[in-house]
Amino acid sequence: MALNFPNVSRSLDMARNCVCFWGYDGAFEVAFQVETGALRRIKSDVQEDEDSLLRVFDGNRVRIQKVATSAYSKRRQSYYRLSAADF
Repeated sequence: MALNFPNVSRSLDMARNCVCFWGYDGAFEVAFQVETGALRRIKSDVQEDEDSLLRVFDGNRVRIQKVATSAYSKRRQSYYRLSAADF
């Protein structure tokens, strides 16, 4: 099966400096975290508050999901942490 992202939920985890989101391969859930540093790489002038970081995530969701899909296709795991180097 292919990885897809039917759930548009995402949340900011300030303690881990990341935005969390989920993909699915059939019934199998795959957890992703994209580091705030990766979001800064996408938009260098982003503010470090929840609304701003989630806006950058939402505005670049397709790009982030492509990176997530690429990571998943290389090695199928249940968890991935995406960093600035992935972008």
